[in-house]
Amino acid sequence: MTIKRRDFLTFIGGISGAMLFDVVPRDRLVPRFSMPFMGSESSEAAFAATSSKLSFKPIKGTMPLLTDAIASSKQAIAYKSFEVVDDLVLPEGFVYDVIAAWGDKVGDSRFGYNNDYLSLVETGKNEGYLTVNFEYISSIPWEQAYEQVVGKSLPFAEVAAEIKALDKKDIDAWALKSGDPLKAKIELIAKEALIDLGIGVISVRRTESGKWERTNSASDRRVTGISGLEDGRYLKATGPSVEIFRKEKGLGYTDKLGDRIIGTFNNCAGGTTPWGTVFSAEENFQNFVPESVMADGTSLDPSKKKFSKDEGELNGVGNVFGLAGNKYGWMVEIDPANPDDYGTKHTWLGRYRHEAVGIRAEAGKPLVFYSGCDRRGGHLYKFVSKNLIKDPKNKANSQLLTSGMLYAAKFNADGSGSWIALRASTPINPHKIDVLAGKMLPLPQRPEGGTFKATKEEEIAMFKSKFKTLGDLYVGSDREKQGAILIDAHYAGNAVGATCTARPEDTEVAPDGSLFIAFTSGSASSSDGSPDLRIFKGADGKALEHGWIMRLNEVDNKPESMNFKWTMVATGGEPAEGGLGFTNPDNLAIDRSGNVWMVTDISSEKYNRAVPSRKDKSDKPVSQSDLRGLYGNSSIWFLPTSGNDVGKAFLFGFGPMECETTGPLFSRDQQTLFLSVQHPGEIAGVRKDMAFESRKFAMRTTDGKEFMQTRQVPIGSNWPAKKSNAYPKPAIVAIRKIDNSSI
Repeated sequence: MTIKRRDFLTFIGGISGAMLFDVVPRDRLVPRFSMPFMGSESSEAAFAATSSKLSFKPIKGTMPLLTDAIASSKQAIAYKSFEVVDDLVLPEGFVYDVIAAWGDKVGDSRFGYNNDYLSLVETGKNEGYLTVNFEYISSIPWEQAYEQVVGKSLPFAEVAAEIKALDKKDIDAWALKSGDPLKAKIELIAKEALIDLGIGVISVRRTESGKWERTNSASDRRVTGISGLEDGRYLKATGPSVEIFRKEKGLGYTDKLGDRIIGTFNNCAGGTTPWGTVFSAEENFQNFVPESVMADGTSLDPSKKKFSKDEGELNGVGNVFGLAGNKYGWMVEIDPANPDDYGTKHTWLGRYRHEAVGIRAEAGKPLVFYSGCDRRGGHLYKFVSKNLIKDPKNKANSQLLTSGMLYAAKFNADGSGSWIALRASTPINPHKIDVLAGKMLPLPQRPEGGTFKATKEEEIAMFKSKFKTLGDLYVGSDREKQGAILIDAHYAGNAVGATCTARPEDTEVAPDGSLFIAFTSGSASSSDGSPDLRIFKGADGKALEHGWIMRLNEVDNKPESMNFKWTMVATGGEPAEGGLGFTNPDNLAIDRSGNVWMVTDISSEKYNRAVPSRKDKSDKPVSQSDLRGLYGNSSIWFLPTSGNDVGKAFLFGFGPMECETTGPLFSRDQQTLFLSVQHPGEIAGVRKDMAFESRKFAMRTTDGKEFMQTRQVPIGSNWPAKKSNAYPKPAIVAIRKIDNSSI
């Protein structure tokens, strides 16, 4: 549905024109945007929309918008052709400078791959620590450019050929004997991949010309996916799950390292605390190590996630090192100013596919952390500390994360909701299957360990009759059971009836305490699950791929409240279908004037995918997922919160080919917007000889009339060098106005 003016005013009502900041000390307030942004210097892509109060000239996108101020009768002509640019496409008057790119030296290591969340902790005027997440490996462009960027070769072809010769798609490298040549080759590839993941800290400063540059201080360092394996830089852990880590024997696999943890990887979004530390979210760890666990919280054997390598994926890289899966999927805290800090995983925050973290830190109240599990059917979570905050700026507040309770959200269709404690005494009460888009619910499998997929209400009834409380699903002492529940948080949440949602990505806490959540996609998954259609539905009552923005208010605005109210305030989709012209909202932020910014994240294989007809070969409508090709590259949107443009969405930018622009944040004075450009050329790799092709798209005007668009689409990417045949590399940039005025 189209966002209504009344709903949008409700959305912004509690903000009162204030800036939404990451929760950082008042003398170092840093506004935070948490994922995809876009931009470029190409004035040909700029396109004016009628608005007297915009601080930028909106760019022209691939799709007619209500904010174009073009009559619907003229939109087919205006949009009959479109040229996609392999660059950061910014409005007129904006430029960007590359600060760091994959392979650059950082401490005794290198700048990693697929940079994501950024956090700027300013230490003075025009200087500070920039903390960077490195999420995953895009196998095609990574392999193409590895030798040039890193300066040595890896046996990619040999490993692929040897695995194929064994007539296998994957291999249990952990089980191979020491000295096996294939194991050695796999270990080499896996090691280099894990070095390119994790967290990085780089010191930066701004010159008199307005450009930011690195200063290479003693605090610059990398925490990689194998930190501790050879260098002794193990990560630490707190909370009940440490009891499980310390087990030398259990129902499943243990790594015999106790509470020491090797590395961090799949680091996606994050958050910054008032006391100047940074939280990094381990998201899709299930691609590298086993996710499911045994009833005592110990891991499945490394063989359950074998190493595999093909042309598009590099999975199971933790297998060859025998990494214990239960030690990944956490929130990692690091102090960028402390060169000896290599990270702490706080287990009270739960283990699941973490995305951004929203932090409420108010004196005299408990510390509260919000986070979402970014999977189809994932839950929204809240941690509430046992003890109260005295001074939000005190670094001792990290100790508040060692005791408390983790809750999962239950949404009701009437706009109310409650928090369910993930403790042993909580009754078993799984979600109803018939209201889920995919009619399937994964649950803990006992006594075997792991999970099973319930597809019938009879299976739910049997599960409830067999297990009465959450504690019945886990074994050990009271503290060990709590630790196992936190390790198995997603499936424990399913067992007690937490609402299955639509890929919750960003969780932003506004100054008034409201929580804003970006739900990226409401489609179902045959493996993970799907959302509750009573809450997450399109105008037709069916599953909606294009996503929503939700506002959640705790009752009486108490962070520790066990009840809340929620409302949807924006819905994705084509304007002709009542949407605002975006798909897959990823993150939200609010600028100093109180305006809303929203960024999107489309699956890479859908970027500019041709849609020559809205009917497939069977004369059935093309799926919502495939229609995402209409939207071009991922995008950033500006939604004014005052004046005549309230409730409208203006297009601010696009990113390079097949990339996700992410991690945006402003400098304190808002003259600079830092931005991560992740995985350019992820599908096609390097763009050869400036190749492009012409594709057809069955577009629609804002009033629903179909027309054909011819789109010129680059094949692969050469960003950031932007030279013919240059290898694409992830990088972080600083965006600014040419005159260096406030953005």
